[in-house]
Amino acid sequence: MGTDSHMEPLRLGDRGPAVADVHAALRSLGLLPSDGQPADAPQSAGEPALDAAEFDAATELVVRHFQQVRGLSVDGRVGEETYRALNEARWSLGDRLLRYDPERPTRGDDVINLQDRLHELGYDAGPVDGVFGPETEVGLRTFQRDYGLTSDGTCGPATLRALRQLGRKVTGGRPQLLRQSASFVESGPHLIGRRIVVDPGHGGTETGFTAGETTEADLVFDLASRIEGRLAAAGATVYLTRGRDQNPSPAERTAFANDARADLFISLHLDAHASEHARGVASYYYGTGSGASSTVGEQFANLARREVIARTGMLDLGSHPKTWDLLRMTRMPAVRLDCGYLSHPVDRLLLLDARVRSAVAHAVLAAVQRLFLPAEADPPTGTFVLPAP
Repeated sequence: MGTDSHMEPLRLGDRGPAVADVHAALRSLGLLPSDGQPADAPQSAGEPALDAAEFDAATELVVRHFQQVRGLSVDGRVGEETYRALNEARWSLGDRLLRYDPERPTRGDDVINLQDRLHELGYDAGPVDGVFGPETEVGLRTFQRDYGLTSDGTCGPATLRALRQLGRKVTGGRPQLLRQSASFVESGPHLIGRRIVVDPGHGGTETGFTAGETTEADLVFDLASRIEGRLAAAGATVYLTRGRDQNPSPAERTAFANDARADLFISLHLDAHASEHARGVASYYYGTGSGASSTVGEQFANLARREVIARTGMLDLGSHPKTWDLLRMTRMPAVRLDCGYLSHPVDRLLLLDARVRSAVAHAVLAAVQRLFLPAEADPPTGTFVLPAP
Protein backbone atom coordinates (compact mmCIF):
# COMPACT_ATOMS: atom_id res chain seq x y z
CA MET A 1 0.00 0.00 0.00
CA GLY A 2 1.02 3.68 -0.12
CA THR A 3 3.36 4.84 -2.84
CA ASP A 4 4.53 2.85 -5.80
CA SER A 5 8.10 2.28 -6.81
CA HIS A 6 8.68 4.68 -9.73
CA MET A 7 9.70 7.58 -7.50
CA GLU A 8 12.05 7.43 -4.50
CA PRO A 9 10.02 8.98 -1.65
CA LEU A 10 11.23 12.30 -0.23
CA ARG A 11 11.83 12.08 3.51
CA LEU A 12 13.28 13.82 6.55
CA GLY A 13 16.74 15.24 5.78
CA ASP A 14 16.36 15.31 1.98
CA ARG A 15 17.28 18.49 0.09
CA GLY A 16 16.90 19.89 -3.40
CA PRO A 17 14.47 21.19 -6.03
CA ALA A 18 11.91 18.39 -5.46
CA VAL A 19 11.67 19.42 -1.78
CA ALA A 20 11.25 23.07 -2.83
CA ASP A 21 8.37 21.95 -5.07
CA VAL A 22 6.71 20.19 -2.13
CA HIS A 23 7.17 23.33 0.01
CA ALA A 24 5.55 25.43 -2.74
CA ALA A 25 2.57 23.06 -2.91
CA LEU A 26 2.14 23.07 0.88
CA ARG A 27 2.33 26.89 0.93
CA SER A 28 -0.27 27.21 -1.83
CA LEU A 29 -2.60 25.08 0.31
CA GLY A 30 -1.97 27.31 3.34
CA LEU A 31 -0.30 24.48 5.26
CA LEU A 32 3.09 26.20 5.47
CA PRO A 33 3.55 29.91 6.18
CA SER A 34 4.62 31.89 3.13
CA ASP A 35 7.41 33.66 5.00
CA GLY A 36 9.85 30.91 4.14
CA GLN A 37 9.41 28.40 6.98
CA PRO A 38 10.84 25.84 6.52
CA ALA A 39 13.61 28.03 5.20
CA ASP A 40 14.40 27.66 1.52
CA ALA A 41 17.05 30.37 1.71
CA PRO A 42 20.49 29.56 0.31
CA GLN A 43 23.11 28.69 2.91
CA SER A 44 25.79 30.76 1.25
CA ALA A 45 26.10 33.32 -1.50
CA GLY A 46 25.98 31.71 -4.92
CA GLU A 47 24.25 28.50 -3.76
CA PRO A 48 20.88 28.14 -5.53
CA ALA A 49 17.89 28.42 -3.22
CA LEU A 50 16.17 25.38 -4.74
CA ASP A 51 19.06 23.10 -3.82
CA ALA A 52 19.00 24.39 -0.23
CA ALA A 53 15.32 23.49 0.35
CA GLU A 54 15.31 20.98 3.20
CA PHE A 55 12.73 18.37 4.18
CA ASP A 56 12.86 19.23 7.89
CA ALA A 57 10.75 18.21 10.90
CA ALA A 58 8.19 20.98 10.24
CA THR A 59 7.74 19.73 6.67
CA GLU A 60 7.29 16.15 7.86
CA LEU A 61 4.64 17.20 10.40
CA VAL A 62 2.68 19.10 7.75
CA VAL A 63 2.97 16.20 5.26
CA ARG A 64 1.59 13.83 7.91
CA HIS A 65 -1.33 16.20 8.52
CA PHE A 66 -2.02 16.43 4.78
CA GLN A 67 -1.90 12.62 4.40
CA GLN A 68 -4.30 12.18 7.32
CA VAL A 69 -6.81 14.66 5.88
CA ARG A 70 -6.61 13.19 2.36
CA GLY A 71 -7.02 9.55 3.39
CA LEU A 72 -3.50 8.49 2.39
CA SER A 73 -1.04 6.23 4.23
CA VAL A 74 0.39 8.47 6.98
CA ASP A 75 4.18 8.03 6.88
CA GLY A 76 5.46 11.63 6.63
CA ARG A 77 7.13 10.89 3.28
CA VAL A 78 6.26 12.24 -0.15
CA GLY A 79 6.08 9.38 -2.64
CA GLU A 80 4.10 9.25 -5.89
CA GLU A 81 0.64 9.05 -4.30
CA THR A 82 1.22 11.94 -1.86
CA TYR A 83 2.96 14.04 -4.53
CA ARG A 84 0.04 13.54 -6.90
CA ALA A 85 -2.47 14.36 -4.13
CA LEU A 86 -0.59 17.61 -3.37
CA ASN A 87 -0.90 18.63 -7.01
CA GLU A 88 -4.59 17.68 -7.19
CA ALA A 89 -5.39 19.70 -4.05
CA ARG A 90 -4.10 22.91 -5.67
CA TRP A 91 -6.94 23.13 -8.23
CA SER A 92 -10.20 25.03 -7.59
CA LEU A 93 -13.16 24.90 -9.97
CA GLY A 94 -12.59 27.61 -12.59
CA ASP A 95 -8.79 27.48 -12.50
CA ARG A 96 -8.61 25.58 -15.81
CA LEU A 97 -10.75 24.12 -18.58
CA LEU A 98 -11.94 20.64 -17.71
CA ARG A 99 -12.57 18.01 -20.38
CA TYR A 100 -12.26 14.26 -20.85
CA ASP A 101 -8.87 13.02 -22.06
CA PRO A 102 -8.82 9.19 -22.28
CA GLU A 103 -5.01 9.14 -22.52
CA ARG A 104 -4.31 11.33 -19.48
CA PRO A 105 -7.44 11.80 -17.35
CA THR A 106 -7.59 15.14 -15.53
CA ARG A 107 -7.42 14.73 -11.74
CA GLY A 108 -7.98 17.36 -9.08
CA ASP A 109 -10.17 18.91 -6.42
CA ASP A 110 -11.81 21.04 -9.13
CA VAL A 111 -13.08 17.80 -10.73
CA ILE A 112 -14.53 16.73 -7.35
CA ASN A 113 -16.32 20.11 -7.16
CA LEU A 114 -17.70 19.64 -10.68
CA GLN A 115 -18.88 16.08 -10.00
CA ASP A 116 -20.51 17.15 -6.73
CA ARG A 117 -22.28 20.08 -8.42
CA LEU A 118 -23.63 17.89 -11.25
CA HIS A 119 -24.95 15.33 -8.74
CA GLU A 120 -26.60 18.07 -6.68
CA LEU A 121 -28.42 19.15 -9.84
CA GLY A 122 -29.62 15.59 -10.52
CA TYR A 123 -27.08 14.48 -13.15
CA ASP A 124 -25.14 11.22 -12.87
CA ALA A 125 -21.45 12.10 -13.24
CA GLY A 126 -20.14 8.77 -11.94
CA PRO A 127 -18.20 8.36 -8.69
CA VAL A 128 -17.19 11.59 -6.92
CA ASP A 129 -13.50 10.70 -7.13
CA GLY A 130 -11.76 13.73 -8.66
CA VAL A 131 -11.02 11.90 -11.92
CA PHE A 132 -12.62 13.33 -15.09
CA GLY A 133 -13.73 10.08 -16.73
CA PRO A 134 -16.32 9.16 -19.39
CA GLU A 135 -19.22 9.17 -16.89
CA THR A 136 -18.36 12.72 -15.82
CA GLU A 137 -18.29 13.78 -19.47
CA VAL A 138 -21.72 12.23 -20.13
CA GLY A 139 -23.18 13.95 -17.03
CA LEU A 140 -21.67 17.28 -18.09
CA ARG A 141 -22.90 17.01 -21.71
CA THR A 142 -26.43 16.15 -20.51
CA PHE A 143 -26.42 19.16 -18.18
CA GLN A 144 -25.16 21.42 -20.99
CA ARG A 145 -27.83 20.17 -23.41
CA ASP A 146 -30.64 20.63 -20.87
CA TYR A 147 -29.60 24.22 -20.14
CA GLY A 148 -29.12 25.36 -23.74
CA LEU A 149 -25.32 25.41 -23.60
CA THR A 150 -22.95 24.03 -26.23
CA SER A 151 -22.92 20.32 -25.38
CA ASP A 152 -19.16 19.84 -25.88
CA GLY A 153 -18.30 18.10 -22.60
CA THR A 154 -15.89 20.92 -21.69
CA CYS A 155 -16.35 22.86 -18.47
CA GLY A 156 -15.53 26.42 -19.51
CA PRO A 157 -16.70 29.89 -18.39
CA ALA A 158 -20.31 29.66 -19.67
CA THR A 159 -20.84 26.21 -18.12
CA LEU A 160 -19.28 27.36 -14.84
CA ARG A 161 -21.60 30.38 -14.75
CA ALA A 162 -24.65 28.13 -15.22
CA LEU A 163 -23.46 25.66 -12.59
CA ARG A 164 -23.01 28.47 -10.05
CA GLN A 165 -26.36 30.13 -10.77
CA LEU A 166 -28.50 27.03 -10.25
CA GLY A 167 -29.66 25.80 -6.84
CA ARG A 168 -29.73 22.22 -5.54
CA LYS A 169 -32.38 19.90 -6.97
CA VAL A 170 -31.59 16.72 -5.05
CA THR A 171 -32.19 16.73 -1.30
CA GLY A 172 -32.14 14.13 1.46
CA GLY A 173 -28.49 13.11 1.42
CA ARG A 174 -25.53 12.95 -0.92
CA PRO A 175 -27.12 12.30 -4.36
CA GLN A 176 -24.42 10.01 -5.80
CA LEU A 177 -24.50 7.88 -2.65
CA LEU A 178 -28.30 7.62 -2.69
CA ARG A 179 -28.15 6.55 -6.34
CA GLN A 180 -25.42 3.98 -5.71
CA SER A 181 -27.27 2.39 -2.77
CA ALA A 182 -30.59 2.32 -4.63
CA SER A 183 -29.13 0.61 -7.70
CA PHE A 184 -27.69 -2.14 -5.49
CA VAL A 185 -31.02 -2.80 -3.73
CA GLU A 186 -32.94 -2.76 -7.03
CA SER A 187 -30.61 -5.33 -8.56
CA GLY A 188 -31.93 -8.10 -6.29
CA PRO A 189 -30.50 -10.45 -3.67
CA HIS A 190 -29.08 -13.33 -5.70
CA LEU A 191 -25.48 -13.69 -6.91
CA ILE A 192 -26.27 -15.21 -10.32
CA GLY A 193 -24.87 -12.89 -12.97
CA ARG A 194 -22.83 -10.85 -10.47
CA ARG A 195 -19.26 -10.15 -11.56
CA ILE A 196 -16.84 -10.06 -8.67
CA VAL A 197 -13.10 -9.42 -8.94
CA VAL A 198 -10.94 -10.84 -6.15
CA ASP A 199 -7.48 -9.30 -5.92
CA PRO A 200 -4.80 -11.23 -4.01
CA GLY A 201 -2.10 -8.70 -3.02
CA HIS A 202 1.57 -8.96 -4.06
CA GLY A 203 2.61 -11.99 -6.19
CA GLY A 204 5.54 -13.18 -8.29
CA THR A 205 8.85 -11.97 -6.88
CA GLU A 206 6.97 -9.47 -4.65
CA THR A 207 6.18 -11.86 -1.78
CA GLY A 208 5.08 -9.36 0.86
CA PHE A 209 5.83 -10.29 4.47
CA THR A 210 7.57 -13.65 4.93
CA ALA A 211 7.31 -15.83 8.04
CA GLY A 212 9.50 -18.93 7.74
CA GLU A 213 8.53 -20.56 4.45
CA THR A 214 5.18 -18.80 4.40
CA THR A 215 4.70 -15.65 2.35
CA GLU A 216 1.87 -13.13 2.37
CA ALA A 217 1.54 -13.56 -1.42
CA ASP A 218 0.95 -17.32 -1.14
CA LEU A 219 -1.49 -17.06 1.75
CA VAL A 220 -3.67 -14.38 0.13
CA PHE A 221 -3.64 -16.35 -3.14
CA ASP A 222 -4.91 -19.40 -1.22
CA LEU A 223 -7.56 -17.20 0.43
CA ALA A 224 -8.57 -15.73 -2.93
CA SER A 225 -8.91 -19.22 -4.45
CA ARG A 226 -11.16 -20.34 -1.57
CA ILE A 227 -13.30 -17.19 -1.92
CA GLU A 228 -13.48 -17.71 -5.68
CA GLY A 229 -14.78 -21.26 -5.18
CA ARG A 230 -17.44 -20.20 -2.66
CA LEU A 231 -18.69 -17.28 -4.75
CA ALA A 232 -18.75 -19.33 -7.95
CA ALA A 233 -20.76 -22.06 -6.21
CA ALA A 234 -23.28 -19.37 -5.20
CA GLY A 235 -23.71 -18.38 -8.86
CA ALA A 236 -21.35 -15.40 -9.19
CA THR A 237 -18.84 -14.94 -12.00
CA VAL A 238 -15.47 -14.50 -10.30
CA TYR A 239 -12.18 -13.21 -11.68
CA LEU A 240 -8.79 -13.20 -9.95
CA THR A 241 -6.46 -10.30 -10.83
CA ARG A 242 -3.38 -12.52 -10.87
CA GLY A 243 -2.07 -16.07 -10.98
CA ARG A 244 0.35 -17.50 -8.44
CA ASP A 245 3.47 -16.11 -10.17
CA GLN A 246 2.25 -12.69 -11.34
CA ASN A 247 2.41 -9.27 -9.71
CA PRO A 248 0.31 -6.74 -11.67
CA SER A 249 0.71 -3.05 -10.80
CA PRO A 250 -2.16 -1.34 -8.91
CA ALA A 251 -3.14 0.36 -12.19
CA GLU A 252 -3.29 -3.02 -13.98
CA ARG A 253 -5.41 -4.50 -11.19
CA THR A 254 -7.97 -1.68 -11.31
CA ALA A 255 -8.01 -1.67 -15.14
CA PHE A 256 -8.67 -5.43 -15.06
CA ALA A 257 -11.69 -4.92 -12.77
CA ASN A 258 -12.97 -2.02 -14.89
CA ASP A 259 -12.61 -4.02 -18.13
CA ALA A 260 -14.48 -6.93 -16.52
CA ARG A 261 -17.30 -4.48 -15.65
CA ALA A 262 -17.28 -5.92 -12.14
CA ASP A 263 -20.04 -5.28 -9.59
CA LEU A 264 -17.59 -5.55 -6.69
CA PHE A 265 -13.79 -5.50 -6.17
CA ILE A 266 -12.22 -7.22 -3.14
CA SER A 267 -8.49 -6.80 -2.51
CA LEU A 268 -6.91 -9.19 0.01
CA HIS A 269 -3.84 -8.45 2.13
CA LEU A 270 -2.17 -9.51 5.36
CA ASP A 271 -0.41 -7.04 7.62
CA ALA A 272 2.95 -6.93 9.37
CA HIS A 273 4.38 -4.50 11.92
CA ALA A 274 7.55 -4.08 13.95
CA SER A 275 5.44 -3.97 17.13
CA GLU A 276 4.84 -7.42 18.57
CA HIS A 277 1.42 -6.25 19.77
CA ALA A 278 0.00 -5.38 16.32
CA ARG A 279 -2.75 -7.81 15.38
CA GLY A 280 -6.30 -7.93 14.04
CA VAL A 281 -8.51 -7.38 10.99
CA ALA A 282 -9.08 -4.04 9.24
CA SER A 283 -10.94 -3.01 6.09
CA TYR A 284 -10.66 0.02 3.82
CA TYR A 285 -13.01 1.69 1.32
CA TYR A 286 -12.74 4.74 -0.94
CA GLY A 287 -13.33 7.97 0.96
CA THR A 288 -11.62 11.16 2.05
CA GLY A 289 -12.90 11.01 5.60
CA SER A 290 -14.55 14.40 5.17
CA GLY A 291 -16.84 14.10 2.15
CA ALA A 292 -16.82 11.94 -0.95
CA SER A 293 -17.00 8.23 -0.27
CA SER A 294 -18.45 5.03 -1.65
CA THR A 295 -21.56 4.16 0.37
CA VAL A 296 -21.69 0.60 -0.89
CA GLY A 297 -17.92 0.28 -0.44
CA GLU A 298 -18.20 1.43 3.17
CA GLN A 299 -21.14 -0.90 3.77
CA PHE A 300 -19.26 -3.89 2.35
CA ALA A 301 -16.05 -3.01 4.23
CA ASN A 302 -18.03 -3.16 7.48
CA LEU A 303 -19.89 -6.34 6.56
CA ALA A 304 -16.76 -8.23 5.47
CA ARG A 305 -14.71 -7.17 8.49
CA ARG A 306 -17.44 -8.05 10.98
CA GLU A 307 -18.12 -11.43 9.36
CA VAL A 308 -14.40 -12.34 9.46
CA ILE A 309 -14.15 -11.32 13.13
CA ALA A 310 -17.31 -13.25 14.07
CA ARG A 311 -15.92 -16.43 12.49
CA THR A 312 -12.25 -16.20 13.56
CA GLY A 313 -12.29 -14.34 16.89
CA MET A 314 -9.54 -11.99 15.64
CA LEU A 315 -9.23 -8.44 16.95
CA ASP A 316 -11.43 -5.76 15.34
CA LEU A 317 -9.41 -2.83 13.96
CA GLY A 318 -12.32 -1.09 12.25
CA SER A 319 -13.07 0.15 8.73
CA HIS A 320 -11.35 3.25 7.36
CA PRO A 321 -11.74 5.60 4.37
CA LYS A 322 -8.66 5.83 2.12
CA THR A 323 -7.93 7.49 -1.21
CA TRP A 324 -5.48 4.83 -2.43
CA ASP A 325 -5.64 4.46 -6.20
CA LEU A 326 -6.58 0.78 -5.83
CA LEU A 327 -9.87 1.92 -4.25
CA ARG A 328 -10.26 5.18 -6.14
CA MET A 329 -9.69 4.11 -9.74
CA THR A 330 -12.09 1.16 -9.72
CA ARG A 331 -15.44 2.06 -11.30
CA MET A 332 -17.35 -0.16 -8.86
CA PRO A 333 -17.48 -0.43 -5.05
CA ALA A 334 -14.02 -1.58 -3.92
CA VAL A 335 -12.74 -2.79 -0.56
CA ARG A 336 -9.36 -3.81 0.76
CA LEU A 337 -9.52 -6.42 3.52
CA ASP A 338 -6.47 -6.95 5.75
CA CYS A 339 -7.10 -10.35 7.34
CA GLY A 340 -4.62 -10.30 10.24
CA TYR A 341 -0.94 -9.77 11.03
CA LEU A 342 1.54 -12.38 9.87
CA SER A 343 4.03 -10.74 12.24
CA HIS A 344 1.86 -11.58 15.28
CA PRO A 345 2.23 -15.13 16.68
CA VAL A 346 -1.50 -15.67 17.35
CA ASP A 347 -2.72 -14.23 14.05
CA ARG A 348 -0.02 -16.19 12.20
CA LEU A 349 -1.08 -19.50 13.81
CA LEU A 350 -4.68 -18.81 12.82
CA LEU A 351 -3.81 -17.84 9.23
CA LEU A 352 -1.64 -20.93 8.77
CA ASP A 353 -4.64 -23.11 9.67
CA ALA A 354 -6.54 -24.10 6.51
CA ARG A 355 -9.78 -24.30 8.51
CA VAL A 356 -9.43 -20.66 9.52
CA ARG A 357 -8.77 -19.63 5.92
CA SER A 358 -11.93 -21.51 4.94
CA ALA A 359 -13.79 -19.61 7.65
CA VAL A 360 -12.49 -16.32 6.22
CA ALA A 361 -13.66 -17.38 2.73
CA HIS A 362 -17.10 -18.22 4.13
CA ALA A 363 -17.16 -14.85 5.90
CA VAL A 364 -16.47 -12.98 2.64
CA LEU A 365 -19.18 -14.98 0.86
CA ALA A 366 -21.67 -14.18 3.63
CA ALA A 367 -20.74 -10.47 3.42
CA VAL A 368 -21.22 -10.44 -0.37
CA GLN A 369 -24.57 -12.20 -0.04
CA ARG A 370 -25.71 -9.79 2.66
CA LEU A 371 -24.69 -6.80 0.54
CA PHE A 372 -27.38 -7.70 -1.98
CA LEU A 373 -30.11 -8.40 0.59
CA PRO A 374 -32.68 -5.72 1.45
CA ALA A 375 -32.19 -4.39 5.00
CA GLU A 376 -35.27 -6.11 6.43
CA ALA A 377 -34.01 -9.53 5.25
CA ASP A 378 -30.42 -9.05 6.45
CA PRO A 379 -29.46 -11.65 9.11
CA PRO A 380 -27.26 -10.86 12.14
CA THR A 381 -23.46 -10.98 11.66
CA GLY A 382 -21.99 -14.46 11.81
CA THR A 383 -25.29 -16.27 11.24
CA PHE A 384 -25.75 -16.21 7.47
CA VAL A 385 -25.72 -19.71 6.01
CA LEU A 386 -26.27 -20.42 2.33
CA PRO A 387 -28.82 -23.11 1.54
CA ALA A 388 -27.16 -26.35 0.48
CA PRO A 389 -26.95 -26.68 -3.34
